[in-house]
This record gives sequence, C-alpha cells and structure tokens, in this order.
Amino acid sequence: MHLAEFIARDMEAILSQWESFARTVPVGSSMDTAELRDHAKQILQAVCKDIVQSQTEDEQALKSKGLAEPLNAKETAAQTHALLRARHGFDINQMASEYRALRASVLRLWADACAPGHPDLQQTIRFNEAIDQALGESILFFSAEVDRARNLLLGILGHDMRSPLQAIQMTAFHLNTLNAGNDVRSAAGRLIRSGGRMKALLDDLTDFNRTQFGLGIDVKASPIDLQEVFQDELEELRAAHPGRQVDLEVEGDVKGAWDALRLQQLLGNLVVNALRYGARERPIIVKLSGEESEVIVRVENEGEKIPPSTLANIFDPLRRGTDAPPEEGSLGLGLYICREVALAHGGSVVAESNDRHTAFTVRLPRHR
Repeated sequence: MHLAEFIARDMEAILSQWESFARTVPVGSSMDTAELRDHAKQILQAVCKDIVQSQTEDEQALKSKGLAEPLNAKETAAQTHALLRARHGFDINQMASEYRALRASVLRLWADACAPGHPDLQQTIRFNEAIDQALGESILFFSAEVDRARNLLLGILGHDMRSPLQAIQMTAFHLNTLNAGNDVRSAAGRLIRSGGRMKALLDDLTDFNRTQFGLGIDVKASPIDLQEVFQDELEELRAAHPGRQVDLEVEGDVKGAWDALRLQQLLGNLVVNALRYGARERPIIVKLSGEESEVIVRVENEGEKIPPSTLANIFDPLRRGTDAPPEEGSLGLGLYICREVALAHGGSVVAESNDRHTAFTVRLPRHR
C-alpha cells in the first residue's frame, strides 16, 4: 500500500496516537482534543501531498534539512501549529517530540498494514524528508513566537517598573535634603546612586526592546552644540570615576541637528566602555571633529588589544568582553545601543583595535 494512501485511510488512528502523545506533555494534560490535535490533520495532508509530488534530488535534500520553501501558503499548518503550541506553554523540545512520535507512529502502523510485505524504502525516505520540512517550519515559527513573547514581557516589565522606581528616587532626594544627620544622608545617597543604576538598566532594556520590535531608537533632533552637550556628560563621568582622566579635544564647527540626550547616552556608553577596559593610568581621549557635512566623534583609550573574534561582534547585544571585570548596572547592551543611536541619526559607528590603542569612531550627519 502506498504510504500516502495509508495515511489518508488511517488518519483517525494516526491522530489518536498524536493526541495520546501530546497529552503526556504536562501542559497538554489540561487541553481538550481539538487543542491537542490542532492542525495535525492538515500537517499530515501536506505530508501526503509532498510524498506524491515529483521532486529533484536537490529539492529532497533541502526538505531533509527543513530548508525547502513552504508550498503555496503564507503560513503553513506546521507554522501555525508551532505558534499555538508556544502560546499553550509547550517548550521547543516538547513540540519537536510530537514530530518524532508522529514519525514513529506512522511508520510503525504502515509497516503493520504492509505485512507480510515490506514498506517501500523510497516512500519512507520521502516521508522522513517531509516530516523534517514540517519540523523545520515549526521550529522557525516557534522560536520567533518565543522571542516575541519574551521581548513583550521585558518591555512591559521595563515600563511598569518606572513608576515605583521614580517614587523611590523622589523619596531618597527628599531624605537627602532633610537635616536628619549623616546616617540618613548617607543612606539617601546610596538609594539615589542605586536608583540611577536601575534607571540606566531600564532605559537600556526599553531601547533594546524597541529595536527588537523594529521600532528603532526614538530620537528628537534639535539644533545643538555638541561641544557643550559632551562637556556636561563628561563632567558627570569624571565625578563618577575619580582618579581617571578623560580629555575632550574639539576641532572645527561641531554644531548640528541631533538629539542631545541620545548623544550623551552614546558618549557615556563609549567612555564607560573605555574606562572599563582601558589602561587605568592612561587618559581617555574624546575627539570632536567638524567637517563640512558631518561631525566625527572618536573615543580612544590605551590598553590591551581587542581580539579580532571579539571585535567582529562587538556591537551585538548581550555580549561582554571575555576579560570584563564584574560590573553592576550593565546588561551588555551599551555598545549595541551606541550603534542604534548612531543609526537613528543617519550615522554610523565602527571600532578598531591594535597593540597601541582602541578607538570607536562615530559619524553624525549635521542634518538628516
């Protein structure tokens, strides 16, 4: 008996075994039959259609790797099944186990139906390729749905934590102004500093989530003098890192239309990165160079060379240098956000490192 004919004939028996296995998954025990079988019939029908279609060896190879193009559908049954399983709380291993169980059930039942003869080897190969393709489609959509849900949760968390944090900071500022003794003033100072670090984390988290949802970094450009903006930011950084030297060098006209707060954020992340990894006894140099159509910002530090493998991915999110000391108030998003801020202004940022120094160069068009 042809495998496609067998699947069509014994569809109910196959679906019953699919449902029985899905019910063994902890989250599946509370689901009804319709939820457990969701899109299983359509997946099997697509597999049958795939088996009987004429295909080249290259097309079969792509299917076995789950890389073939879906057949004439914006969203296949396997892809929709993955979304629903993710939303019901299955993890990716549990969903993949469904396909393994389905593969074993169909081949075992078909072998019994073919007895005393033997199943056709070529049909078995084609069936396995079709299941691999369906599994590949499901994993791709499942992973995307998990990422979307995670980013949404982090975005909501970052938003909802701002109000209680603001209340804590306002109370700490109030305590700091009271004449209540050194102990109270010292405790208030710790609250203010800790609140500042937490706010920076939430800001990074919010920016990261905007980029993950395709919204990009929000910028509000207005005419500014970059020298004045950077001087203010560097004063705060010097106060936060006493004993470290951070110099500002300016050449040419550095006025333009940018978001002052965002560029302070960019500069702060670059300088903090240089302070963290640069030689402690050597200065950090911030250079501003005004050219006809753009301003170039360059942050240099002396110290160990960044390995090429690290440098190639240095702007990727959630990455830290392999030799980074433990650092509170950091999610590993600083350089990623620098790149996104530069891009939001129509500019760019690149990194270079050699045995003498490490430098980050930002190019900012004067007017976007």
